[in-house]
Order: sequence, then C-alpha cells, then structure tokens
Amino acid sequence: MRQVGHIIRMVGPRRATVLITGETGTGKEIAARALHMAGPRRRAPWVALNCSALPENLLEAELFGHVKGAFTGAFQNRVGRFEQAQGGTLFLDEIGDLPLDLQAKLLRVLQEREFQRLGSSETIRVDIRVVAATNCDLLQRIERGKFREDLYYRLNVVPLHMPPLRRRPGDIPALAGHFVEKVCRLEEIPLKALGAEIIERLSGYSWPGNVRQLENAVEMAVALSGDRAMLTPGDFPLAAPAKAAAARPGEVPLVPVPDSGLDYEQTVAVIERGILDQALRKTGGNKKAAAEMLGLKRTTLSAKVRSLEAVSVCN
Repeated sequence: MRQVGHIIRMVGPRRATVLITGETGTGKEIAARALHMAGPRRRAPWVALNCSALPENLLEAELFGHVKGAFTGAFQNRVGRFEQAQGGTLFLDEIGDLPLDLQAKLLRVLQEREFQRLGSSETIRVDIRVVAATNCDLLQRIERGKFREDLYYRLNVVPLHMPPLRRRPGDIPALAGHFVEKVCRLEEIPLKALGAEIIERLSGYSWPGNVRQLENAVEMAVALSGDRAMLTPGDFPLAAPAKAAAARPGEVPLVPVPDSGLDYEQTVAVIERGILDQALRKTGGNKKAAAEMLGLKRTTLSAKVRSLEAVSVCN
C-alpha cells in the first residue's frame, strides 16, 4: 500500500491515463479519487461511470451525449460524461464490460481527445484525465476477443494494482478502528471499543470481499451491539473462519439479536450488500452471471447495487 501511495503521489499531477486493477472491494475508486485530488485537476469536475450499469444502447449516449432527435426518446440535447468532466477526471469503472464497438470509439477519444455527440457532426475537444478500473483480467479478455488490445495499452499507461486485504493483514486493525469511528460518527453515537480478541479474529480472517466486506462487517457489528460500549466477537457473524463448514441445505444462518435491540433495516441492508459482494466476486464482477447465481434479473441486481452504493454515499 505504500507503493500504491507512492504511485498516486507521483502520477497524480500528470495527465497520464491510469488503469487500476484489483479484486472487488479493494478500493479502486478510492484510489482513483486520490489520483484526482493529488493533481491540479482537483478543483475541476470528478465524473464517474460504471460501464456495466447501463444497457449497451444507452451507454454510448451516456458517454458522448446526444442532440435532440438523435434517436427515439431524445427530446432534448444531453451533455455526456466526457463533456461533464471537461478539465477534470473521468473515471470509467468496470471497463472490461465495455462493448467492443464502444471500445473503438473510446480509443479514438483517448488518442485524439475529441468526439461527436450522437446525431451531431460537431467535433468537441476535451481536456480530461481518464482513469479506468477493472476487477477482471483484461489480457484474458483480449485472448477471448472480448477486449481490444490497442485499447488495453492505451489505458494501461500507468498500471496501479490494489492488493487484496488478505495480502496485508497488518492493515486490518487500523482499518477496523477507522470504520468503527466512521460508523459511530455517522450514527451520532458514542465511540465503541474493539478488544484484542476481536482484532486477532479479524486479522486472521481471509476477507474474500476485501476492505468493503470489512467495512460492512464493522457496520453490522455496531448495529448489533446496541448500547454496549464494547464490541464482542458475537457482533461479527460475517467474520467467521474462512474454512468453516458450509451450512446444510435449507439451514438459515442466525444473526444474533442483542437484548437492547438492533436497527432491522440497516442490518438487512448490510447482509444484502454482503451477499451481492460475494456473488460479484465469485463471477469476476459479471453482473449477468451474478444475477443468475442469485435468481435475480440483471437489471434488479444492478438496481440493488446502485441503491446500496447510494445509501453508503449518503451516510
């Protein structure tokens, strides 16, 4: 992580395109924001787009904008994300899911720094910093014909890899303490304490969902702790040993309910976020496959992810 910080400090002031790689939940968007804030563009717009969150037929208009009448439903001109980011940074998350035809158009924008809105012949020039992120292996996608090799090298000017939490267990005590302080501050409750037993338990867990899973586990623990000043191991049901035996078919894992009660909606939201994170991790971030795994429609899964992310941001 010190190396990550060094790269951010060195590259932040530059214009070079950065490709951030790493598993789900390792903090790729946080690193992208840090890059934006580390340079002269920090006072300019920060614009983010999840490339897998929109249907293909809407993604191009979202990126480049459109003029009135460009297609059915285009009732007025719309400024795309590239124009919105003028002078600042455009963050393209899940870049590996970008359709091939849009990959070619993105490559041209990166090369020429210009584009046209849908339905317009006017060329628009932009001065932006592009940061992309992915949790999949783009080289494998290139071999399968799913990703353009020339675009990969155009994006991968400065590679930045976010290591999984299991590779840096020494960071867990500080992260856990930070998240406890953050949750307690947002909930406007007295700061709760983490005992040595909990720190040891958290540090020995593999955290397949990485930092995001740790934050969710802390949020759940605070919710389950009620009025207690000290968090206990029982408040961390998600932090069971990684090799624990699987539940029997039909068996429902129990969430302990303290005598002081808990916030039902908050606890359910934390559990739901954990389930979605696991499914996305197991499918390499493929939302269609994750939705099938959970018996959901892809649009329903995407809506749930956006809703939970919005709740996290609002908090």
